[in-house]
Amino acid sequence: MNSPQYISVRESAQLLGVTERKVMDLIEERKLQAYKIANKFLRLKHEEVLDLKNVGSVKVETVQYEYSAQERIQDLIYYNRFYMAMGVAVLILLYVIFFT
Repeated sequence: MNSPQYISVRESAQLLGVTERKVMDLIEERKLQAYKIANKFLRLKHEEVLDLKNVGSVKVETVQYEYSAQERIQDLIYYNRFYMAMGVAVLILLYVIFFT
């Protein structure tokens, strides 16, 4: 299974075993490159986070946060809204074809 190309700060923190604040500190120290998506979402490249983890220069911390259901739903909608819109369009076209 392929891993996503861009991951959130929280996912990066979970992957590295550190707090989200530590990930932000790593970004400020330029040990990680952050990317803004739609000037709203801060994301990091999965490969870069794995490279930093494999180098072993980040000390593992014990605090980790879980995604809330609301955050999962927001990400699902944000990254899949095109497919959802196309699904609705297909359903409308099928309705028009079969019931009109």
